[in-house]
This record gives sequence, C-alpha cells and structure tokens, in this order.
Amino acid sequence: MLAGDEAAFRELVTAYRTYIYQVIYAVVRHAGDAEDLSQEVWTRIYFSLPQYQMKGFKTWISRIAVNRAIDFKRSAARKKEEVTAELADKPDWGASGNLEHAVTHKETVELVRSKLQQLPDNYQDVLRAYYLEQQSYQDIADKQGVTLKTVESKLYRAKQWLRKHWKEEEFK
Repeated sequence: MLAGDEAAFRELVTAYRTYIYQVIYAVVRHAGDAEDLSQEVWTRIYFSLPQYQMKGFKTWISRIAVNRAIDFKRSAARKKEEVTAELADKPDWGASGNLEHAVTHKETVELVRSKLQQLPDNYQDVLRAYYLEQQSYQDIADKQGVTLKTVESKLYRAKQWLRKHWKEEEFK
C-alpha cells in the first residue's frame, strides 16, 4: 500500500469504511455530512500514507478523521455566525418613514435567522454560498475542497430539507 498499490488501498477502505464513518458521525451528528467527510478523509489518508510511521494504524486514521470532523464543525459554526451577521447588517427601513415595512422586515429577518439555526450546518454553508453569495457550483467546490457532485448533492439535500421543514405560510 505504501508503494502505491491501489488494490491494497481499496482493501483498506473496505475494511475501515464503516469505522471511519462512525468516528466522523460521532462528531458531526449528521449522516450526509459524515458521508461527505468520509470521502475527504479517505483522500487525506491516501495522500498522507508516505508520512505514516508504522505505529498504530487505526489510531492514525482515527486522528485524521476526528481532526477533519472538528475542522468541519468549527467552519460551520463560523459560517453560521457570518450569516446571522449579514442579516443583522441589512438597512433599517424605518429611516425611510415606512414604519410598517420596517417592522415586517425585522420580523422576517428574525424568522429567517431562527429558521437558519434549525438547518444542518452543511446545508447552511452551501445555501449561503450559492444563493446569498451567488457563487457557482465550481467555486463552492473549490472553496470547500469537495467535488462538484458533492456540491450538487448538498444543494439537492438542502432544498429537500427546506421543503420538508419550512412552510411557506410562515413567511407571509
């Protein structure tokens, strides 16, 4: 495997696939995120094999998985704070003299803010990037270090989640 035998690496993935997924899931607590992160972790393991020092292989791969999962959670928390800050920075419509519009706008902002807190972290990332920042799928993939298909999958899952959990009449 260290010599570049891909068949040996596939055997390794087969042997530890479930274990790595469970390690990641224990940190992120979301099946979709755990799946996506598992793919990233296996890529990192593959490219880190030359640095492996032949000491506690399972511990070594676990550490890679846990560190990536923790990084993901921290990144998601920062992005959640950024979205909340963006909503808070919207202009005060009350200054234009339309008090009713200002109150309605403030209530809508508060509702969206509370709803965003309910979204799984990885959905917030991709929805914010695509809809608020108007980034392309490729830009999002490059920024998050994932494949284009992963971005498409995350957006699809995010839209499905929104359809299932948000009701249009709540925003009227």
